[in-house]
Amino acid sequence: MPSLQTALPPDLANNVIRVIRTTSSISPPPLYRECLRRAKFVGHRQHNVELVVDMVRQQFKKNMHETDPEKIQKMKDDAARGLINHMLFESERLSGRKFSKS
Repeated sequence: MPSLQTALPPDLANNVIRVIRTTSSISPPPLYRECLRRAKFVGHRQHNVELVVDMVRQQFKKNMHETDPEKIQKMKDDAARGLINHMLFESERLSGRKFSKS
C-alpha cells in the first residue's frame, strides 16, 4: 500500500497527515466547526445545506454528554476520518486523479 505522501499531492498529503497527528489532541469545538464548515460546503454543492448541517449537529448533540474517553476518542477519529475522506474526494474531483484503488 502506498504511503500518503506518495499517493497524494504534497500539499494534500501534508494536510491529511496534520489532521491525523492532531486527532488525539483536537478538542470538540474546533472539530465541530470544521465538520460544520465541510457540511455547509457539501450542502451548498448539493443544494441541501440545512439537511447536511442538521445531520452534523444532531450527531454532536446526541453524543455531547459522553464521558468515556475511549468512546470520545473513537468519535473524534470517526469525525477526522470523515473530514479526510471529504478532502480526498474533493482533491480527486479537482485534479481528476484517483487516489484510491477502488
